Amino acid sequence: MGSAHEHLVEGTANALSLTTHEPEAPAALRPVVLLHGFASSSYLNWEKTGWIRVLAKAGRRVLAVDLPGHGSSPAPDDLDAYTPSRIRADLLQLLMDHGALALNPANQLSGVDLIGYSLGARLAWEFGGTQDQLVHRLVLGGAASTDPLAAFDLAAAQRFLADGTPIADAETANLLRMARTVETNDMFSLMSMIEAIKTEPFAPGQLIPTMPTLLVAGDGDPLAASMPRLTELLATRRTPSSELWITGRDHANAVTSREFKDAAVDFLAT
Repeated sequence: MGSAHEHLVEGTANALSLTTHEPEAPAALRPVVLLHGFASSSYLNWEKTGWIRVLAKAGRRVLAVDLPGHGSSPAPDDLDAYTPSRIRADLLQLLMDHGALALNPANQLSGVDLIGYSLGARLAWEFGGTQDQLVHRLVLGGAASTDPLAAFDLAAAQRFLADGTPIADAETANLLRMARTVETNDMFSLMSMIEAIKTEPFAPGQLIPTMPTLLVAGDGDPLAASMPRLTELLATRRTPSSELWITGRDHANAVTSREFKDAAVDFLAT
């Protein structure tokens, strides 16, 4: 069970919203930042699935971030606010504003650990690749070296949303179907995010993290089939890394796995 004295502190920096969860018995460990997936939210990805409760029980302070147009974050009109580079910049500012990057007794930034799932894993990879002095350990769930959002048929999705015209591309249809299962999702904002991501498609070889990294996916997750390529890229920088494949899980339900949670808690406490 999670802490009975959990405290929530909400704040915004540009297009991001953050909720802080304080454990009942804090451990002498860094805060853990959580980045959810596309068309999800901190609540759906991390709280409803039990992640925040498990991390709090492990004594970890949790900083759960909602991406632009998701969860409790605003839905900007400015397309630039949805680009991965802008999200990374806003995330850095948000962590600084909330004291997550405080100085330790040695007058050095204490830093954070970072867990991302799906789109959140892509953002965590890039954030780790640009902030190697601030991020100490990475856990990437449902990660892929390819970019399904960059390949998304945006025009076909917009036609479908406007008049129901069928979508020929199966992956586009599946992603849109997933996004529409959450009734509170703002489809205009989600389409804006996809449009912005198309201007900055994922190129994992350009920003390779150097901190220890755990890659996790369900063995039935087709989106994560290219995850081993990330392991290969990490090896080029001699980054310590390991893979965990969860039996019988897919992209939708791997995040709920207790095996995933336990492996992440153990890895981050190392």
